[in-house]
Amino acid sequence: MTRPRWGFSLIEVVVVIAIVALLAGLLLSAVQQVRGAAARMQCQNHLRQLALGCHHYAAAKGQLPPGVVIGNGKPEQVPMFCSTWLVHILPYIEQSAVWEQVQAAYRADPSPFGSAHQAVAQVVIPVYGCPSDSRVSSPQVIPDSHLVKSLSSYLGVMGDNYASGDGVLYTDSQVKMVDIRDGTSQTLLIGERPPAANLTFGRWYNGRGQAFTGSLDAILGVREINLRPQGIPDCPRVVYRFEPGDFWDNCDVFHFWSPHSGGANFAWADGSVRWIPYSAARWMPALASRAGGEVVELPE
Repeated sequence: MTRPRWGFSLIEVVVVIAIVALLAGLLLSAVQQVRGAAARMQCQNHLRQLALGCHHYAAAKGQLPPGVVIGNGKPEQVPMFCSTWLVHILPYIEQSAVWEQVQAAYRADPSPFGSAHQAVAQVVIPVYGCPSDSRVSSPQVIPDSHLVKSLSSYLGVMGDNYASGDGVLYTDSQVKMVDIRDGTSQTLLIGERPPAANLTFGRWYNGRGQAFTGSLDAILGVREINLRPQGIPDCPRVVYRFEPGDFWDNCDVFHFWSPHSGGANFAWADGSVRWIPYSAARWMPALASRAGGEVVELPE
């Protein structure tokens, strides 16, 4: 008597493999979504800490920190020349030791481009970086200077652009809370924007930006302009708006965007952190101005 042979047919094997592949794909997608959600939440937490640092600074100094200190452009005449708001809030985000390094560097050399500043410029401040961008987790070699610097994922909102002066953190700004007449819950303070693809812009320490305006380094307008050739010569001189970006496109340095899908996190002047979808781009100028009188209802 012949015993029956038990096994799988070719079709059954193919079906099983297909099911396993489908399940693996679904699992991978779920893992990526969880990681993405965790990174987005961590970014929100970072922005909340930075906004709180700005509030503590304002409570101590009577005004919000300057977006970047430029003055007359002469380091020997301008205290803490090219220092950014990210530098000025250091004592208020539990980074007093780094703040002391900054002070020592400026005492040794009033120009932030000197060798006395190189060590502190390489310090990585964890709360300044988005976990979705590995470049901000360690110092990077800057191509234009071949110096090593640390970077930031978060920029102060200048207002409409580098020259408008209608925001909260801009060149030599001295904005008081009472100056934010649109309401602190209706005015942007800080937003997400990864460093430039070629790392030319995005430094937290020496924030000279394009044409010594601070723009692109630690502060940015919501409708920024490329000041060629001081900006990025290969990018068109157009108005850049809030839209998706890419780590490998240098031109995306001119507008707010995030590695998170669909929009970006922003800290508001009241200290809250809220998500803004790219579909709300047309409302950004109104949200970036501190006293424009606009009333905005963001889409969900």
